[in-house]
Amino acid sequence: MRFNSRFIAGSLCLAAIVAAVQAFAHGDVTPQAVDTSTLPPLGEAWRPENPYRGNEAAIKVGTSAFNQNCARCHGLEAISGGIAPDLRRLDNDCSTLKDEAKKAACVKENDDYFLNTVRHGRSRNGAVYMPPFEGVFNQEAMWAVKAYLETRREKPL
Repeated sequence: MRFNSRFIAGSLCLAAIVAAVQAFAHGDVTPQAVDTSTLPPLGEAWRPENPYRGNEAAIKVGTSAFNQNCARCHGLEAISGGIAPDLRRLDNDCSTLKDEAKKAACVKENDDYFLNTVRHGRSRNGAVYMPPFEGVFNQEAMWAVKAYLETRREKPL
């Protein structure tokens, strides 16, 4: 009888340790502030396409914002370790298009997908796969992250 009670106590202790490690595995997941004061303000209306595409100041802000808020799931330098999608591949489909109008439409569609995902998050069957960031980050911060990700593309446009 003693063996069973020690085994159960040991199992419970091990389970508690595993739960604690898993709870802290991603560190502080509180969103970190993003200073967008160096970027041109975008106003209240949400932009349908990335207004900061190729903007060096936005890329710098986006790099910092990504590293502080997104890398824990999407990987350092946007190279996923498997927890979340590899964002370097976000618009790979667009890179193979030869028709410039179709390519532009594809990029716009990817901008929309990105912004919708960041604003509203992603969940399935009640499980949150990505939290919503609307109300946490402003539009400038979201588009700055997208500007950074465009520098990390797996297949350049």
